[in-house]
Amino acid sequence: MQTVRRFSTPQLECVHRGKVRDSFRVDDATRLIVATDRLSAFDRVLDCCIPGKGAALTRLASFWFERTRNRVPNHWIRTVGERAMLVREAQPLLVEMVVRAYLTGSAWRAYAAGARSLSGAKLPEGLLKNQRLAAPIVTPTTKAAKDEEVTPQEIVERGIASRDVYRRLEEASLALFDDGARHLREKGVLLVDTKYEFGLVGDQVVLIDEMHTPDSSRFWLAEEYDRNPAGVEGWDKEIVRTWLLAEEAKGRRPTSLPDDVIAETARRYREICRRITGETPAAEGGEQDLVRALVDAGLLRDGFVAIVMGSPGDREHAERIAAELRPYGVAVLVRVASAHRTPDRVAALAAELEEAGEPGAVIAVAGLSNGLGGALAANLTLPVINCPPFKDVVDAQLHMNSSLFMPPRVPAVTVLGPENAAQAALRALALPRIREELRRGIEANRRRIDEADRTCRAAGRSAGGEEAGS
Repeated sequence: MQTVRRFSTPQLECVHRGKVRDSFRVDDATRLIVATDRLSAFDRVLDCCIPGKGAALTRLASFWFERTRNRVPNHWIRTVGERAMLVREAQPLLVEMVVRAYLTGSAWRAYAAGARSLSGAKLPEGLLKNQRLAAPIVTPTTKAAKDEEVTPQEIVERGIASRDVYRRLEEASLALFDDGARHLREKGVLLVDTKYEFGLVGDQVVLIDEMHTPDSSRFWLAEEYDRNPAGVEGWDKEIVRTWLLAEEAKGRRPTSLPDDVIAETARRYREICRRITGETPAAEGGEQDLVRALVDAGLLRDGFVAIVMGSPGDREHAERIAAELRPYGVAVLVRVASAHRTPDRVAALAAELEEAGEPGAVIAVAGLSNGLGGALAANLTLPVINCPPFKDVVDAQLHMNSSLFMPPRVPAVTVLGPENAAQAALRALALPRIREELRRGIEANRRRIDEADRTCRAAGRSAGGEEAGS
């Protein structure tokens, strides 16, 4: 089945890769967040993907962000396709606001081991597993590679948030939890516990990341809880946690899940999304579906050509190539990396371009001793075209061989002239709309030649004689 484990595009700057989401800068005020199908549990990302998970997370987060935006400000602007959101840029506050209405999960495990305080919140004696608390409690944790309990006082003392900001975080968290719990109860679903993340836009505290999803929350079906409170199953990723804990009890620490656990997790994510939003998310979806959605939204071009210069002195030559490309509507990326001076930079650039979700081609601009095109071609499945910036015919004759002769299985081709290099890259992209435009150009050239031929024939006849061979 199609899944998205990681999304990359050289057209947007990647500013963060979290446990589940990849974030890209659109402009100074706007960010694109892509929900992948990665799965994290117990502060680690597993090797497997859950089909349709990113779509379920995005649909749920969008539903809640839109529903509550007039109650608590959030960063959501709009949803793009099945798994991406356009959001306002915010400065994250490095704390997760965990709200609990029932004693379960890690809270129950700590309580059963003797703890009577969670992040400063006091718990009475005599509570049972999965018991509903007298009132929801807030148990914040740090936002780091490994989340740790932290008290409100420690949050202020460590400078994570001021006392006033923390007060606003707590008030917003409890208000959101109350609203979500009431809405879900009407649908036969219990909001057991959840986490909220916040950031600052100027002085305004806004909700960010996600809200009331199976990744950030526990859900129980009310009828199942009423029947068997101690044994109720979660409609979230608790199935994953339970399986992992059982494996660890046997002395194993798996990095992936068996197929049946993956399938059941995917089913529960889709079903809880349907119950909450009334809509069933896509059961699967690949990288190309995401690229099409981003192109349709005007956030990406449908293909790119990377012009890689060996030296800033090649800028004029590179710009001539770029000028030929731009009318065709592709993204034109101009970068600098030297195979001789910065080989590590060439390798990093090749890795970045190789991960791209959209079609691409590369033009290497280096001449005197062209190791650039070969270094790129050796590390890319994208087509690589050498277009050396020769000054004149003599320069070309002296240095052509370094571009022409490549080691086996290093297929960098060489095209002389900026215009032809650009045209070769466009053909290598093989995008249907560009192929159609190129066909029109070829037909226009044919018509011009035919017209010129007719003009010459007519001129010959008018000069007083028949054409040779007639």
